[in-house]
Amino acid sequence: MGLEGVEPSVFVSDFLEKCGGYAVVDGGFATELERHGQDLNDPLWSAKCLISSPHLVRRVHLDYLDAGANVIITASYQATIQGFEAKGLSTKEAETLISRSVEIACEARQIYHDKCTKDSWDFLDNGNITRRPVLVAASVGSYGAYLADGSDGNYGDSVTLETLKDFHRRRLQILATSGADLIAFETIPNKLEAQAYAELLEEEGIDIPAWFSFTSKDGINLVSGDSICDCASIAGSCKQVAAVGVNCTPPRFIHGAILSIRKVTNKPVVIYPNSGETYDAERKIWVKSTGVADEDFVSYVGKWRDAGAFLFGGCCRTTPNTIRAICRILFDKSSLPLSKADM
Repeated sequence: MGLEGVEPSVFVSDFLEKCGGYAVVDGGFATELERHGQDLNDPLWSAKCLISSPHLVRRVHLDYLDAGANVIITASYQATIQGFEAKGLSTKEAETLISRSVEIACEARQIYHDKCTKDSWDFLDNGNITRRPVLVAASVGSYGAYLADGSDGNYGDSVTLETLKDFHRRRLQILATSGADLIAFETIPNKLEAQAYAELLEEEGIDIPAWFSFTSKDGINLVSGDSICDCASIAGSCKQVAAVGVNCTPPRFIHGAILSIRKVTNKPVVIYPNSGETYDAERKIWVKSTGVADEDFVSYVGKWRDAGAFLFGGCCRTTPNTIRAICRILFDKSSLPLSKADM
Protein backbone atom coordinates (compact mmCIF):
# COMPACT_ATOMS: atom_id res chain seq x y z
CA MET A 1 0.00 0.00 0.00
CA GLY A 2 1.59 3.28 -1.08
CA LEU A 3 0.73 6.93 -1.50
CA GLU A 4 1.08 6.99 -5.31
CA GLY A 5 0.21 10.66 -5.70
CA VAL A 6 -2.76 10.61 -3.33
CA GLU A 7 -3.06 13.46 -0.85
CA PRO A 8 -1.89 12.32 2.61
CA SER A 9 -5.22 13.14 4.24
CA VAL A 10 -7.09 11.14 1.58
CA PHE A 11 -4.65 8.25 1.93
CA VAL A 12 -5.29 7.96 5.67
CA SER A 13 -9.05 8.46 5.29
CA ASP A 14 -9.19 5.64 2.75
CA PHE A 15 -7.07 3.45 5.03
CA LEU A 16 -9.34 4.06 8.01
CA GLU A 17 -12.39 3.24 5.91
CA LYS A 18 -10.84 -0.06 4.82
CA CYS A 19 -10.06 -0.86 8.45
CA GLY A 20 -13.67 -0.32 9.50
CA GLY A 21 -13.56 3.32 10.57
CA TYR A 22 -10.74 2.98 13.09
CA ALA A 23 -7.24 1.52 12.96
CA VAL A 24 -5.12 -0.26 15.53
CA VAL A 25 -1.44 0.56 15.98
CA ASP A 26 0.96 -1.93 17.54
CA GLY A 27 2.21 -1.76 21.13
CA GLY A 28 5.44 -1.51 23.10
CA PHE A 29 8.37 -2.71 21.02
CA ALA A 30 11.52 -2.46 23.12
CA THR A 31 9.80 -3.86 26.18
CA GLU A 32 8.61 -6.83 24.11
CA LEU A 33 12.17 -7.43 22.95
CA GLU A 34 13.21 -7.39 26.61
CA ARG A 35 10.48 -9.92 27.38
CA HIS A 36 12.16 -12.15 24.79
CA GLY A 37 15.42 -11.92 26.73
CA GLN A 38 17.16 -8.93 25.14
CA ASP A 39 19.24 -6.58 27.29
CA LEU A 40 18.54 -3.12 25.85
CA ASN A 41 20.49 -1.10 28.41
CA ASP A 42 22.35 0.46 25.53
CA PRO A 43 22.40 3.87 23.78
CA LEU A 44 20.91 2.17 20.69
CA TRP A 45 18.02 0.73 22.73
CA SER A 46 15.75 -1.37 20.47
CA ALA A 47 17.89 -0.54 17.41
CA LYS A 48 20.58 -2.72 18.97
CA CYS A 49 18.55 -5.73 17.84
CA LEU A 50 18.83 -4.69 14.20
CA ILE A 51 22.47 -5.74 14.59
CA SER A 52 22.26 -8.63 17.02
CA SER A 53 18.78 -10.15 16.72
CA PRO A 54 16.85 -9.14 13.58
CA HIS A 55 14.85 -12.37 13.85
CA LEU A 56 13.39 -11.15 17.15
CA VAL A 57 12.48 -7.80 15.60
CA ARG A 58 10.50 -9.71 12.98
CA ARG A 59 8.94 -11.93 15.65
CA VAL A 60 7.66 -8.95 17.66
CA HIS A 61 6.15 -7.43 14.52
CA LEU A 62 4.39 -10.74 13.85
CA ASP A 63 3.13 -10.96 17.44
CA TYR A 64 1.43 -7.59 17.01
CA LEU A 65 0.01 -8.52 13.63
CA ASP A 66 -1.42 -11.70 15.15
CA ALA A 67 -2.96 -9.51 17.87
CA GLY A 68 -4.83 -7.46 15.25
CA ALA A 69 -2.61 -4.43 14.54
CA ASN A 70 -3.23 -2.47 11.33
CA VAL A 71 -0.03 -0.42 11.70
CA ILE A 72 3.36 -1.81 12.69
CA ILE A 73 6.12 0.63 13.59
CA THR A 74 9.71 -0.13 12.62
CA ALA A 75 12.63 -0.60 15.02
CA SER A 76 14.27 2.62 13.77
CA TYR A 77 13.20 4.85 16.69
CA GLN A 78 16.75 5.01 18.03
CA ALA A 79 18.46 3.89 14.84
CA THR A 80 20.54 6.92 13.89
CA ILE A 81 23.63 7.21 11.76
CA GLN A 82 25.36 9.02 14.60
CA GLY A 83 24.40 6.32 17.11
CA PHE A 84 25.60 3.45 14.93
CA GLU A 85 28.85 5.26 14.13
CA ALA A 86 29.46 5.69 17.87
CA LYS A 87 29.38 1.88 18.04
CA GLY A 88 32.12 1.65 15.41
CA LEU A 89 29.99 1.03 12.33
CA SER A 90 30.64 2.84 9.07
CA THR A 91 28.21 5.38 7.65
CA LYS A 92 27.23 2.89 4.94
CA GLU A 93 26.59 0.16 7.49
CA ALA A 94 24.48 2.56 9.55
CA GLU A 95 22.40 3.56 6.54
CA THR A 96 21.88 -0.09 5.61
CA LEU A 97 20.62 -0.92 9.10
CA ILE A 98 18.16 1.98 9.04
CA SER A 99 16.76 0.77 5.74
CA ARG A 100 16.79 -2.80 7.03
CA SER A 101 14.40 -1.84 9.83
CA VAL A 102 11.73 -1.19 7.21
CA GLU A 103 12.58 -4.30 5.22
CA ILE A 104 12.10 -6.47 8.32
CA ALA A 105 8.68 -4.95 9.02
CA CYS A 106 7.63 -5.45 5.39
CA GLU A 107 8.83 -9.06 5.56
CA ALA A 108 6.74 -9.60 8.70
CA ARG A 109 3.67 -8.17 6.95
CA GLN A 110 4.18 -10.51 3.99
CA ILE A 111 4.65 -13.54 6.27
CA TYR A 112 1.49 -12.60 8.13
CA HIS A 113 -0.56 -12.15 4.98
CA ASP A 114 0.72 -15.43 3.55
CA LYS A 115 -0.23 -17.20 6.78
CA CYS A 116 -3.68 -15.64 6.77
CA THR A 117 -4.30 -16.80 3.23
CA LYS A 118 -3.22 -20.31 4.15
CA ASP A 119 -5.03 -20.57 7.48
CA SER A 120 -8.17 -18.74 6.30
CA TRP A 121 -8.96 -17.07 9.65
CA ASP A 122 -8.60 -13.44 8.57
CA PHE A 123 -11.53 -11.18 7.67
CA LEU A 124 -14.05 -12.68 5.24
CA ASP A 125 -15.86 -10.77 2.53
CA ASN A 126 -18.68 -12.59 0.71
CA GLY A 127 -16.94 -15.87 1.38
CA ASN A 128 -13.61 -14.73 0.01
CA ILE A 129 -10.57 -14.20 2.19
CA THR A 130 -9.40 -10.58 2.16
CA ARG A 131 -6.24 -9.18 3.63
CA ARG A 132 -6.61 -6.94 6.64
CA PRO A 133 -5.06 -3.58 5.74
CA VAL A 134 -1.60 -3.24 7.28
CA LEU A 135 0.71 -0.25 7.00
CA VAL A 136 4.40 -0.11 7.85
CA ALA A 137 5.29 3.11 9.67
CA ALA A 138 8.96 4.08 9.71
CA SER A 139 9.79 5.40 13.16
CA VAL A 140 11.79 8.59 13.71
CA GLY A 141 12.75 9.19 17.33
CA SER A 142 13.68 12.59 18.72
CA TYR A 143 17.14 14.08 19.14
CA GLY A 144 16.67 13.45 22.85
CA ALA A 145 16.24 9.72 22.16
CA TYR A 146 19.69 9.71 20.55
CA LEU A 147 21.14 11.59 23.52
CA ALA A 148 19.60 8.97 25.86
CA ASP A 149 20.17 11.29 28.81
CA GLY A 150 16.63 11.95 30.01
CA SER A 151 16.73 15.55 28.74
CA ASP A 152 12.96 15.52 27.99
CA GLY A 153 13.31 17.91 25.08
CA ASN A 154 15.07 20.65 27.04
CA TYR A 155 18.09 20.60 24.79
CA GLY A 156 19.56 23.96 25.71
CA ASP A 157 20.39 27.02 23.63
CA SER A 158 23.15 25.26 21.69
CA VAL A 159 20.60 23.05 19.87
CA THR A 160 18.99 25.15 17.16
CA LEU A 161 16.44 24.46 14.44
CA GLU A 162 19.29 23.86 12.00
CA THR A 163 21.00 21.50 14.46
CA LEU A 164 17.91 19.33 14.55
CA LYS A 165 17.35 19.42 10.80
CA ASP A 166 20.95 18.44 10.14
CA PHE A 167 20.69 15.60 12.66
CA HIS A 168 17.49 14.11 11.20
CA ARG A 169 17.88 14.82 7.48
CA ARG A 170 19.78 11.78 6.22
CA ARG A 171 17.78 9.27 8.28
CA LEU A 172 14.55 10.79 6.98
CA GLN A 173 15.81 10.54 3.39
CA ILE A 174 16.62 6.85 3.88
CA LEU A 175 13.34 5.94 5.55
CA ALA A 176 11.26 7.85 3.01
CA THR A 177 12.68 5.73 0.18
CA SER A 178 12.87 2.40 2.02
CA GLY A 179 9.42 1.06 1.18
CA ALA A 180 7.56 2.30 4.27
CA ASP A 181 3.97 3.47 3.85
CA LEU A 182 4.34 6.44 6.16
CA ILE A 183 6.79 8.18 8.51
CA ALA A 184 5.97 8.18 12.24
CA PHE A 185 7.68 11.07 14.03
CA GLU A 186 7.33 9.77 17.57
CA THR A 187 7.59 11.06 21.12
CA ILE A 188 8.18 14.63 19.92
CA PRO A 189 9.12 16.53 23.09
CA ASN A 190 9.10 20.18 22.03
CA LYS A 191 7.91 22.75 19.53
CA LEU A 192 11.36 23.26 17.99
CA GLU A 193 11.66 19.63 16.92
CA ALA A 194 8.14 19.67 15.47
CA GLN A 195 9.09 22.70 13.40
CA ALA A 196 12.28 20.98 12.26
CA TYR A 197 10.32 17.94 11.07
CA ALA A 198 7.76 20.08 9.24
CA GLU A 199 10.48 22.01 7.43
CA LEU A 200 12.37 18.85 6.54
CA LEU A 201 9.28 17.27 4.99
CA GLU A 202 8.91 20.33 2.78
CA GLU A 203 12.60 20.77 1.95
CA GLU A 204 13.13 17.10 1.10
CA GLY A 205 9.91 16.79 -0.90
CA ILE A 206 8.88 13.68 1.05
CA ASP A 207 6.11 11.99 -0.94
CA ILE A 208 4.71 9.60 1.64
CA PRO A 209 2.42 10.61 4.52
CA ALA A 210 3.66 11.30 8.03
CA TRP A 211 2.19 11.54 11.48
CA PHE A 212 3.42 13.69 14.34
CA SER A 213 3.03 12.13 17.78
CA PHE A 214 3.93 14.20 20.84
CA THR A 215 4.68 13.18 24.41
CA SER A 216 2.78 15.04 27.10
CA LYS A 217 3.22 15.47 30.84
CA ASP A 218 -0.34 16.52 31.65
CA GLY A 219 -2.58 16.43 28.55
CA ILE A 220 -2.08 20.16 27.95
CA ASN A 221 1.67 20.60 27.57
CA LEU A 222 4.53 18.55 26.18
CA VAL A 223 7.23 17.23 28.51
CA SER A 224 9.30 20.32 27.62
CA GLY A 225 6.49 22.63 28.75
CA ASP A 226 5.48 23.70 25.24
CA SER A 227 1.74 23.81 24.58
CA ILE A 228 0.22 20.82 22.81
CA CYS A 229 -2.03 23.22 20.92
CA ASP A 230 0.93 25.20 19.59
CA CYS A 231 2.77 22.06 18.54
CA ALA A 232 -0.29 20.39 17.00
CA SER A 233 -0.86 23.58 15.00
CA ILE A 234 2.52 23.09 13.34
CA ALA A 235 1.56 19.55 12.41
CA GLY A 236 -1.91 20.61 11.30
CA SER A 237 -0.54 23.20 8.90
CA CYS A 238 1.98 20.79 7.31
CA LYS A 239 0.51 19.30 4.13
CA GLN A 240 2.43 16.04 4.42
CA VAL A 241 1.20 15.32 7.95
CA ALA A 242 -1.82 13.05 7.74
CA ALA A 243 -2.45 12.45 11.46
CA VAL A 244 -1.53 14.11 14.74
CA GLY A 245 -1.43 12.58 18.19
CA VAL A 246 0.36 11.60 21.37
CA ASN A 247 2.37 8.58 22.49
CA CYS A 248 4.43 7.42 25.47
CA THR A 249 2.09 9.38 27.73
CA PRO A 250 0.19 7.94 30.73
CA PRO A 251 -3.38 6.89 29.86
CA ARG A 252 -4.89 9.36 32.35
CA PHE A 253 -3.64 12.30 30.25
CA ILE A 254 -4.75 11.07 26.83
CA HIS A 255 -8.31 12.40 26.88
CA GLY A 256 -7.11 15.93 27.60
CA ALA A 257 -4.46 15.66 24.89
CA ILE A 258 -7.05 14.59 22.30
CA LEU A 259 -9.22 17.59 23.18
CA SER A 260 -6.21 19.91 22.91
CA ILE A 261 -5.30 18.57 19.48
CA ARG A 262 -8.87 18.75 18.22
CA LYS A 263 -8.97 22.46 19.03
CA VAL A 264 -6.38 23.22 16.33
CA THR A 265 -6.67 20.56 13.63
CA ASN A 266 -9.25 18.30 12.00
CA LYS A 267 -6.65 15.72 10.99
CA PRO A 268 -7.18 12.21 12.41
CA VAL A 269 -5.87 11.78 15.94
CA VAL A 270 -3.51 8.89 16.71
CA ILE A 271 -2.94 7.85 20.30
CA TYR A 272 -0.70 5.15 21.75
CA PRO A 273 -0.07 5.69 25.46
CA ASN A 274 2.38 3.85 27.65
CA SER A 275 1.21 1.55 30.44
CA GLY A 276 1.02 4.36 32.98
CA GLU A 277 4.33 3.54 34.62
CA THR A 278 7.17 6.06 34.89
CA TYR A 279 10.63 5.69 33.33
CA ASP A 280 13.55 6.51 35.62
CA ALA A 281 16.18 7.82 33.18
CA GLU A 282 19.00 7.68 35.71
CA ARG A 283 18.44 4.06 36.71
CA LYS A 284 17.06 3.16 33.27
CA ILE A 285 14.14 1.22 34.72
CA TRP A 286 10.34 1.49 34.75
CA VAL A 287 8.78 2.35 38.08
CA LYS A 288 5.19 1.59 39.09
CA SER A 289 3.14 4.77 39.37
CA THR A 290 -0.57 4.43 38.74
CA GLY A 291 -0.17 0.71 38.19
CA VAL A 292 -2.41 0.76 35.11
CA ALA A 293 -2.77 -2.80 33.85
CA ASP A 294 -3.84 -3.93 30.38
CA GLU A 295 -7.48 -4.22 31.35
CA ASP A 296 -7.47 -0.74 32.92
CA PHE A 297 -5.68 0.72 29.92
CA VAL A 298 -8.23 -0.52 27.40
CA SER A 299 -11.15 0.66 29.53
CA TYR A 300 -10.27 4.17 28.33
CA VAL A 301 -10.56 3.31 24.63
CA GLY A 302 -14.26 4.14 24.28
CA LYS A 303 -13.73 7.51 25.92
CA TRP A 304 -10.79 8.27 23.63
CA ARG A 305 -12.85 7.29 20.59
CA ASP A 306 -15.70 9.54 21.68
CA ALA A 307 -13.22 12.41 22.14
CA GLY A 308 -12.14 12.11 18.50
CA ALA A 309 -9.30 9.58 18.20
CA PHE A 310 -9.17 7.30 15.15
CA LEU A 311 -5.94 5.32 15.52
CA PHE A 312 -5.30 3.44 18.78
CA GLY A 313 -2.30 1.54 20.07
CA GLY A 314 0.15 1.25 22.91
CA CYS A 315 3.67 2.39 23.74
CA CYS A 316 6.18 1.31 26.39
CA ARG A 317 5.18 -1.62 28.62
CA THR A 318 2.06 -2.44 26.63
CA THR A 319 1.87 -5.86 25.01
CA PRO A 320 0.20 -7.83 22.21
CA ASN A 321 -2.55 -8.60 24.73
CA THR A 322 -3.17 -4.86 25.08
CA ILE A 323 -3.55 -4.57 21.32
CA ARG A 324 -5.77 -7.64 21.17
CA ALA A 325 -8.05 -6.09 23.80
CA ILE A 326 -8.21 -2.78 21.90
CA CYS A 327 -9.26 -4.67 18.76
CA ARG A 328 -12.05 -6.41 20.63
CA ILE A 329 -13.39 -3.11 21.94
CA LEU A 330 -13.25 -1.33 18.59
CA PHE A 331 -14.41 -4.16 16.35
CA ASP A 332 -15.85 -6.84 18.65
CA LYS A 333 -13.14 -9.22 17.46
CA SER A 334 -14.04 -12.06 19.75
CA SER A 335 -12.77 -14.42 17.05
CA LEU A 336 -9.16 -13.24 17.25
CA PRO A 337 -6.92 -16.12 18.34
CA LEU A 338 -6.01 -16.03 22.01
CA SER A 339 -2.42 -15.98 23.15
CA LYS A 340 -1.24 -18.39 25.82
CA ALA A 341 -1.44 -15.53 28.32
CA ASP A 342 -5.18 -15.29 27.65
CA MET A 343 -5.83 -18.97 28.26
